[in-house]
Amino acid sequence: MMTLLLRALALLTLLGSSMAQAAPGDHGPLLLAAASMQEAMNSAADAWAARGHPRPVLSFAGSSALARQIKAGAPADLFLSADEEWMDDVERAGLVARGTRANLAGNRLVLVRPADKPVALRIGRGMPIARALGDGRLAMADPDSVPAGKYGKAALSALGVWPQVETKVARVDNVRAALALVERGATPLGIVYATDARASKSVAVVGAFPIGSHAPIRYPIARLTASRHKDAEAFRRFLLSSTGRSILARYGFSAP
Repeated sequence: MMTLLLRALALLTLLGSSMAQAAPGDHGPLLLAAASMQEAMNSAADAWAARGHPRPVLSFAGSSALARQIKAGAPADLFLSADEEWMDDVERAGLVARGTRANLAGNRLVLVRPADKPVALRIGRGMPIARALGDGRLAMADPDSVPAGKYGKAALSALGVWPQVETKVARVDNVRAALALVERGATPLGIVYATDARASKSVAVVGAFPIGSHAPIRYPIARLTASRHKDAEAFRRFLLSSTGRSILARYGFSAP
């Protein structure tokens, strides 16, 4: 009974109002996607619907939260993670349909500030980031579990400055929540993906972290074994096609 209740709660959390926007039986496959993919996946879903298909239902959150929901039994069709580790986790649980996993896109990691608050800081080894923060905090997705946060912690560690900021981090559930803190001026700095910074007019990029300072940022996509939607595999292939990749490129995503 408890398991059934947990699965029902997970499903409600995932779908929110998304399913309510489509008539019963008239919606496309359910895609669980990393928060940083919001604009690109909405554009891809629109392009798919323009071809005469029911528009896919999209649910965005931190990859860690999505992976846990999938493992709890959420009946999703596709999973798009912001790193390979959470896809590995779902695959180890036997929940990825064999032969459907593929890397869809890549990204860069950047340090951002509020657009109206200049910061004199150059990203590099030993950079005085703690001094730049002052009494403020560094907005980051949870560095212990969420991909953007894990990449950020790795980069700061590689540059030798993680000990300076570890106690000054404002940990949030996903990268878009970190972006929002900087947009509102609640924190003077934040670590997000380059595509997140590009999607906002309220932040400016201080600099990009060196590619070698963290693991390559790759977004794997896969169809899930729980999928029952007839369009799930076709939509996955559409995203991986030249058309799908061109949509991603418009939003700043690179080839994986």
